[in-house]
Amino acid sequence: MNLNKKNLKGLTLSEIQQFIASINEKTFRAGQIYAWIYHHNISSFDEMTNLSKSLRHKLNETATVNTLSPVRVAESKLSETKKFLFELSDQQYIETVFMPEYSRTTICLSSQVGCSMGCRFCATAGLGLRRNLETWEIVEQVLSIKRYTGEDVTNIVVMGMGEPLDNYDNVMKACTLLNAEDGPGISKRRIVISTCGIVPKIFQMADEYAHFKLAISLNAPSNEKRNQIMPINRHWALAELLNAARYYTNKSRHRVTFEYVLMDGFNDTEEDAELLKKLLKGLPCKINLIPYNEANREGKRPKKDNIERFYSYFKDYYSTVSIRWSKGTDIQAACGQLVAETEKKDQAV
Repeated sequence: MNLNKKNLKGLTLSEIQQFIASINEKTFRAGQIYAWIYHHNISSFDEMTNLSKSLRHKLNETATVNTLSPVRVAESKLSETKKFLFELSDQQYIETVFMPEYSRTTICLSSQVGCSMGCRFCATAGLGLRRNLETWEIVEQVLSIKRYTGEDVTNIVVMGMGEPLDNYDNVMKACTLLNAEDGPGISKRRIVISTCGIVPKIFQMADEYAHFKLAISLNAPSNEKRNQIMPINRHWALAELLNAARYYTNKSRHRVTFEYVLMDGFNDTEEDAELLKKLLKGLPCKINLIPYNEANREGKRPKKDNIERFYSYFKDYYSTVSIRWSKGTDIQAACGQLVAETEKKDQAV
């Protein structure tokens, strides 16, 4: 990567227009370049065949279109899920998961290298926060996988490594670029941003980006239990978090999704289910029950019968409740696992 050249990936159309004007070219060229980067998904200026050779030469001298290539792709034998490991320019690693299913193709994006939130059940938390991803690094996860697989992407979930709302500006700009009609064109209703509960940022997102969908990592039905596994709950307790969720629902007209990781003997009893129903009463929402991935950090996965029993407690519940079975347990598809394994191998060399 040449730091003296302007990276055009991650820039909006107006930002590319400003750059084009700075090199004394006509601003309509910016629209062509924008389309080549985000819609046609090119990797170099030489592929921009409707630009003159002289302009392409000037762009090669002054700018770049940064790309990421996977250093490892793990393919599941249980499904069509693939997990991509990308090495960044500073020798850090991130993970991205590709999940095709029926008519939907979903990519789970990372937003940070590591994470500072410290959730005890999450493998990424063990890495600590290394840095935020830049806008282009978030967008390029999608573009790189599209080049690799040749598949169109219909859905985006920002649920990989990192806390998206802790990298708010870059995440929102990346999602806006991915949503753009003259770019990848992924529907705003099919872009979901997940948070462990940074309450002020939920309010901000509701005011500025309510066209995207919101998911909240809940994982416990009481402050007492949530404090044990999610340090953020000591900053913003459940009452504050649910107040923010209601505000987002009212502003967006979308139901918030609550993610609830089921951990054996901790949050999977009938009492927990009743507390959860009481907690969310009156709030239009979806609940995703996620069986715990034991390879993460602490805790145990409930037996299948116990998972289904917990689900049965919601049979008369007014909101949608579903079990999100992992499709990539054989390839360490939970965020942070592949990076941790790779770093251990690097250190051993």
